[in-house]
Amino acid sequence: MDIPLDDRPTHELESIIVAHADQIPPAAANAPPPRASGPSGSLARTLLSQPSKIMAGVQGFGSRVGGDKKHPGRTTAASGAKGLRFLDKKAGGWKAVEKRFDQFAVDGRLHKESFGRCIGMGESQEFAGELFVALARRGNMTPEHGITKDDLKEFWQQMTDQNFDARLQIFFDMCDKNGDGKLSENEVKEVIVLSASANKLSKLKAHAANYAALIMEELDPDGLGYIEIRQLETLIRGMVSSQVTERTLKRSHGHARRMIPKRYRYPVNRFVGKATDFVLENWKRIWVFSLWLTLNAVLAAWKFHQYGRRAAFEVMGYCVCVAKAAAETLKLNMALILIPVCRNTLTRLRSTRLSAVFPFDDNINFHKAIALAITIGTLVHTLAHVTCDFPRLIACPKSKFMRLLGPNFHYKQPTYPSLLASVPGVTGILMIIIMAFSFTLATHSFRRSVVKLPPPLHHLAGFNAFWYAHHLLAVVYVLLIVHSYFLFLTKEWYKKTTWMYLTIPLLFYACERLIRKVREKSIGVSIVKAAIYPGNVLSIHMKKPPGFRYKSGMYLFVKCPDVSPFEWHPFSITSAPDDEHLSVHIRTLGDWTTELRNLFGKVCQAQVTLKKANLVRLETTVVADVQFEDARFPKLYIDGPYGAPAQGYKKYDILLLIGLGIGATPFISILKDLLNNIKSNEETHDAAANYIQGNGPGRAYFYWVTREQGSFEWFKGVMNEVAESDHHVLIKHHRFLESISHRTTTDRKWLDLQNVIEMHNYLTSVYEEGDARSALIAMIQSLQHSKSGVDIVSGSRIRTHFARPNWKKVFSDLANAHKDSRIGVFYCGSPTLTKHLRELSQEFSHDSATRFDFHKENF
Repeated sequence: MDIPLDDRPTHELESIIVAHADQIPPAAANAPPPRASGPSGSLARTLLSQPSKIMAGVQGFGSRVGGDKKHPGRTTAASGAKGLRFLDKKAGGWKAVEKRFDQFAVDGRLHKESFGRCIGMGESQEFAGELFVALARRGNMTPEHGITKDDLKEFWQQMTDQNFDARLQIFFDMCDKNGDGKLSENEVKEVIVLSASANKLSKLKAHAANYAALIMEELDPDGLGYIEIRQLETLIRGMVSSQVTERTLKRSHGHARRMIPKRYRYPVNRFVGKATDFVLENWKRIWVFSLWLTLNAVLAAWKFHQYGRRAAFEVMGYCVCVAKAAAETLKLNMALILIPVCRNTLTRLRSTRLSAVFPFDDNINFHKAIALAITIGTLVHTLAHVTCDFPRLIACPKSKFMRLLGPNFHYKQPTYPSLLASVPGVTGILMIIIMAFSFTLATHSFRRSVVKLPPPLHHLAGFNAFWYAHHLLAVVYVLLIVHSYFLFLTKEWYKKTTWMYLTIPLLFYACERLIRKVREKSIGVSIVKAAIYPGNVLSIHMKKPPGFRYKSGMYLFVKCPDVSPFEWHPFSITSAPDDEHLSVHIRTLGDWTTELRNLFGKVCQAQVTLKKANLVRLETTVVADVQFEDARFPKLYIDGPYGAPAQGYKKYDILLLIGLGIGATPFISILKDLLNNIKSNEETHDAAANYIQGNGPGRAYFYWVTREQGSFEWFKGVMNEVAESDHHVLIKHHRFLESISHRTTTDRKWLDLQNVIEMHNYLTSVYEEGDARSALIAMIQSLQHSKSGVDIVSGSRIRTHFARPNWKKVFSDLANAHKDSRIGVFYCGSPTLTKHLRELSQEFSHDSATRFDFHKENF
């Protein structure tokens, strides 16, 4: 099921893979790992010493991905389609640049300071400035005098030249400040600083001198003190030739589409097939939602019919039927809305057979749907009363009123003010106000602080406001019971049914809160270690409380009385179930997390002072643990664990885990759990039966996308463990393969399906591979990784890719590599990507023989 290594794109070849044993040549399996330095370990020297082999490989790659037909010896990359691009999509065409020239030019001349904004490099002003100087120097112009529109057009033609050699010469000239055709170590260092600044890589900028020395060591083996364009060309050509072209994407996607099942090949069959798939994918949601809608409809119809036969109908007509029908649905929904937030109950039910029937992962979505129904029911009930029932009661002839409804109103015909001032009127108004307030603060815009309000109203936005406002709904339940008890039209207590609806759900919810309170008092949390990472992330490691059992993917609630005695906040568990300690990683986003970080920051203050770091924006990792004398951590309480969609990952053949920024946290626990399984399998080799029975995924692909270089510090240990596991498993499995040559095919098959973890880190602050602004960064990355096995961006052994992943290609590759497999797609991060990933999951499930099941983490 694997993609052949020679057909894999660069980013897949560079990832860490626990390879299949049958892919390892016997000699290689037993051979020691290559040396980190020296001729055999130097990528650059290999390229320079064997240019014919490199170019042969380049041409071979070009023939596979679609080379230049007019020039058979030239690859797509080498022909300039992708390598060393100076301009991206933001630049637009020449007309857009010409328009910006008219905007920024002064007296018909464009100066260096405005060049970047003019050509679409507004975010890389320094880099654009050096490019401007290099192009001006090439044209024998004086940069200080600026350039005309004709000069700019000439610059534009040079930057967009499709010839790779031409653009390489521009890049070299930009590095060569004195124009002598040679790059000194100091010039290389200046360009590294420039590239690091353009890509927001502060750590790389700080070590620019070391990386300049590395480049000189690798590209200047004779110690001449300079490098020429030919050394740079050989290395960059080798790098850009491995970049995947758009034609490769279309081609691989075409392979996936050739696997289209028969029932999707024709329009009618496709429609029926998609409808069938939709039902099969969502049948649990459909039947629960349909049952809920049916219950609402039946209750509304029953109450409507009931009041159509009562005396009140002769006075208020169908208005009272509508109001009472809406009220009946309100009773039901005010009871049901509590069930989805009974987390302890749902967590236990997830582990039962009921999880095969009920969509427990959608509890929050169902909670929101019920809230919407309550809003609609409240509006209908209120409007029917105040715009129709009340006026008809007031306008009804007195004799008729006294005969039909006199006993219900103590033989006193009401007025509009008296109806509003009555117990039902006052409680109804108060319930509307509280629910409107609470529901508004629960919307995405307020809860996520999207709405920016002026002081002091800004306190109404954020999680704290949502949390406290939601607890006001307890008052609504009290008011609802009072409201129903003092109804005008119903006097018998047994016909006042509101308490019947609410009793059991309220008891369930009260028990939930009581359990939390008991846990808070009985489960003590002893903090072992805390760390503050770059990017304002707080890591807390605690001793695992006795009896605290959880699965990877679950989350827990944390309370810190020193911050707030009432607030509980949810965080994914980042430790594996078999780990000795329990850990969470908390990103500073709001008031509560900021205050918590500050409290732990005080514990780390001594270490921060020693490292001369700034607690407001740390650039280094600061750790405090119980071994320090002053490590007096704030008191914490935890509540959980609670179930989440990711905990069901073991039911899939393949995993695709996607985390954006801190959204990686629920998947770190899964990766650790898989690592523990791999280590256990290395020792026992008895996992074949477990896997064949479907007790675990065969491979996990983890894509972590972040915009800050410091984010990789958060889980560097996990990344290095994956890399270390790769090395050990690769050797041990090959030796094991030799030792079981007498075993059955089933035994040997286990080796092919052994757990594999493939990690892909993406840093979006760095310009995509092939951009001139990141070319030198990619070069240093390749050299350093070849020499020491450490990535310069993440500081781990996992290679980092630049820009954002091509998600369509990711899904296409998986569909090709794992035909007839069921892939679980788990995503945690910004909602902006949710729709796209869900659509891709559906698209490739329809268009290939692979099944993609999409899951989004909800809190």
